[in-house]
Amino acid sequence: MSTPTPRHFPATRLRRMRRDDFSRRLMRESTLTADDLILPVFVLEGSQQREAIASMPGVERLSIDLLIEQAREAYALGIPAIALFPVVGGEQKTEFAEEAYNANGLVQRSVRALKEALPELGIITDVALDPYTIHGQDGIIDENGYVLNDRTVDTLLKQALSHAEAGADVVAPSDMMDGRISAIRQVLEQEHLHNVRIMAYSAKYASHYYGPFRDAVGSSANLGKADKRTYQMDPANSDEALHEVAMDLAEGADMVMVKPGMPYLDVVRRVKSELRVPTYAYQVSGEYAMHRAAFDNGWLDADTVILESLMCFKRAGADGILSYFALDAARLLTNTR
Repeated sequence: MSTPTPRHFPATRLRRMRRDDFSRRLMRESTLTADDLILPVFVLEGSQQREAIASMPGVERLSIDLLIEQAREAYALGIPAIALFPVVGGEQKTEFAEEAYNANGLVQRSVRALKEALPELGIITDVALDPYTIHGQDGIIDENGYVLNDRTVDTLLKQALSHAEAGADVVAPSDMMDGRISAIRQVLEQEHLHNVRIMAYSAKYASHYYGPFRDAVGSSANLGKADKRTYQMDPANSDEALHEVAMDLAEGADMVMVKPGMPYLDVVRRVKSELRVPTYAYQVSGEYAMHRAAFDNGWLDADTVILESLMCFKRAGADGILSYFALDAARLLTNTR
């Protein structure tokens, strides 16, 4: 590769191209549109039910009927997909998470209702057991509290299949068990669900940015002081992330995810640059809560910072972003606020 010709002042004045809006637009390297957004949503039982989430101001748990209204708004704003997360009652939480693959469970009914109301809206479902376990872990545990990998995978594939049969367009395993992508892909193929896509949470870190999300789905109290470091990734590692992503792709993932988002943009960049596959990132609940606190206190301007925070994902190489700001961002991008 040839060495670029040196550029020196004053022959080169980089501010020239920043002088006017038209030239700034012409040389803009990254763009953000509503097409890049995925809206995470929380669904609960009942009718005409909505619950505020104290640690996530502005985000609510919604019953299916109200969720459909929110989904209609997202679709009208051009958001291509929503990601569905259930709020499961304590009476449905068990040691072995049987409710996760109940054909008439909350997620499965939500998927059917959403696809009937909005067949063109992409529906992504979370494949993980933490909303359904009495201990708040993402899998089945042994007598010492250690999450059993293969036993958990057996349950995850049942869960993924139940979501696909209900009509989910994308199943998104977020558990970080080894081998679960291969197992899920195999069962989807066996059941002739060839076009159900898998969005693998391939590089999901054992992060402390997830606290408000765990409040939202009701797993925080169950998890208590335990953690997920034996199966989620060490925040110190990025080479390992590439290994995880490559394995999931080899096992049949169509898309890969890095989570959390902004603290791990270097990982997003490496995945996109080195593997060149559909790459997604999650602006997680802790990131949302920090931004929202700054907005509510007048420390940051919401409209400009929301878009700037999302643009950085695009600059890092993300093809799409899961964000609780998706509705706000889409309104700003489409001038409908």
